[in-house]
Amino acid sequence: SICACSDILLIFIGVFIYHIFDFISFKVEFCLNVVLILFLLKFIRDKYIEIKKNHKIQNIKKLESFKNVLLKTLGFTYLNPHVYSDTVFILGNLSKNFLLEEKFYFAFGASSASIIFFYSLGYLSSLFAKFIKKQRTWKYINFFIITFMTILVINIIYDTYSRILLQ
Repeated sequence: SICACSDILLIFIGVFIYHIFDFISFKVEFCLNVVLILFLLKFIRDKYIEIKKNHKIQNIKKLESFKNVLLKTLGFTYLNPHVYSDTVFILGNLSKNFLLEEKFYFAFGASSASIIFFYSLGYLSSLFAKFIKKQRTWKYINFFIITFMTILVINIIYDTYSRILLQ
């Protein structure tokens, strides 16, 4: 629930921060796009390197207090740079050309997907555990991430280049 609520908050911030930047200047948006592209290219490179690594997941059974779980979850959520790249920059970038009403629909849809994702992950984690331990599964996951992020980078570059031509 903490992760889903945090994601919803950051999704709405991302969708509407690009709306604000759109009124400020194309130069600000261009700078954000360049930073996002560089971040995603590094992320893609790291995932490519990770394909060659062996992953070992161990079950650790340790009881934690509610306060400890809460603080760790908040820290894991808000101190993770990927949460900002995914929710604020990527979703914000994808929705920047939408009309204001469409931005609300997009944000609600992305938020719904986030809720489904986090609760499915939580409730189905014991089912996923046996698959995620396999090295081959990690290769498929990383290959999917690399492919998806590469398509995203190409889309951002194309969109930015198209906007430059219109300027």
